[in-house]
Amino acid sequence: MYNKENHLTKVRDFNLVLKHGYWLNNQFLSLKVLELAKNESYIPSTGDVDNFKKQLKLAVNVGLKVSKKAVVRNRAKRQVVEILREVMSRDAIKSGYYLFFVAKPNIKDKTFAEISEEVKVLLKRAGVMVK
Repeated sequence: MYNKENHLTKVRDFNLVLKHGYWLNNQFLSLKVLELAKNESYIPSTGDVDNFKKQLKLAVNVGLKVSKKAVVRNRAKRQVVEILREVMSRDAIKSGYYLFFVAKPNIKDKTFAEISEEVKVLLKRAGVMVK
């Protein structure tokens, strides 16, 4: 799994992504992207501005619409997280973004390679992937 420091955990951060981010949709994954440097009003007044703009935080959501079975949902989430961990280990994702992945119901029928390709396509479309 990717580092704990890269987890999108605070309610404030989720609200920022959901309110100010933009959606990118694909076949079986959606991605909500928030670029931190675009608007100064996102930055909390208590923190360091430069460090805030340079952070990269990720979240993955696999809801009950995917499957009622926790085993299926957890498998899908583990696959997406593993792909993100592998991409981040190669330093292929730019910093300065909040990324929120949401799985669609047809992800449960896909292979690891198909999910990997989908994640990489979404990251490239968002402009987050380093060339």
